[in-house]
Amino acid sequence: MSLRISDVIDGMYDWVRVLDKDCNIVYVNKAMAESIKIPLIGKRCYEAFNKSGPCENCVSRKSLQDFKTYEKEEVLENKIFSVMSSPVKNSIGDVIGTVEVLRDITKLKQLQQKIIKQNDEMHSNLDLARKVQLSLLPSVLPKDDLKISYVYKPSEMLGGDFIDIFQIDEKRWGMYIADVSGHGVLASLFTVFLHSVIDKSMLSPASVLKKLYKEFNKIGFDADLYITVFYSIIDLQNMTLIYSNAGHNVSPVVFGESNIAILRKPGIPISNWMDKPDYTDEAIYLNKGDRIFYSSDGIVEIRNNLREQFGEERLFDILLNNNNEPYRVLDDIVTKAFDFAGIKSSAELDDDVTMALVEII
Repeated sequence: MSLRISDVIDGMYDWVRVLDKDCNIVYVNKAMAESIKIPLIGKRCYEAFNKSGPCENCVSRKSLQDFKTYEKEEVLENKIFSVMSSPVKNSIGDVIGTVEVLRDITKLKQLQQKIIKQNDEMHSNLDLARKVQLSLLPSVLPKDDLKISYVYKPSEMLGGDFIDIFQIDEKRWGMYIADVSGHGVLASLFTVFLHSVIDKSMLSPASVLKKLYKEFNKIGFDADLYITVFYSIIDLQNMTLIYSNAGHNVSPVVFGESNIAILRKPGIPISNWMDKPDYTDEAIYLNKGDRIFYSSDGIVEIRNNLREQFGEERLFDILLNNNNEPYRVLDDIVTKAFDFAGIKSSAELDDDVTMALVEII
């Protein structure tokens, strides 16, 4: 079976036409002829579309001048076309005209505009969600008995870490740090859930976690969704820190001039993994001048180009050898961790970085 090139071109959905060196039409394929429905051979290229002169950005003229292929978008017959023009050469290599392929991309452009609109709406919603999440972070901090500073750097627009500091009564402050499985929108919704459900009036951290666990299981989340929470109460009257842990794997550190205590305590995350988790309270005495450091795993797990972690040892070295104001200590940790990993901003983080430093004064 012999196959002619004209049969192939006539079988194309795209419009195809050939122009001579003066941009006169010398050939059109079947698809274009049937769509235009007027005689086209011999007409100037622009006359096929009822134009009185050449297009402002004529790719065929550019192709004839530079002997290169050019492409543009053009509105023709109330449709959007991708127009590609390539030089046509004879047997000895001289350019004798151009071949244009016109593809109707109207539906594609409409879909593209729809996607752009949806993306704009999504980014607007994400921005609003970020503002809501940021508004939940602590804004009222103690001034007299405690100095508290915190850092919150989500690795995405919305983070899965959360920290809260709040006054329970005249001499007690509650404080917890949490890390939600995953990142992004779902994780941020969990932080909103956590902030709205956690009972800030209770004086037993273990009881708070038990109640939180119960509320979590009323909703019926999937087994791979969970929250780790380290919950504590600073009692300034009895100078104690009472705490309980729901699976948070970076233990807070209490340290002073002559002591350091890592508050390692097991506990199941807030999840649906068992019916009745066994949370218990622990207490440690505090002295004036002591500092308490809280963190998610984001800072210790920052890696350099050798895949080495920043780690607890480097973190503790900064904490124990920096007597500056809490906010300066946290800034120093961020700076050294970022320098260690060779990153310049939180946009390059693989995980959220959340920390707080409390000083008893």
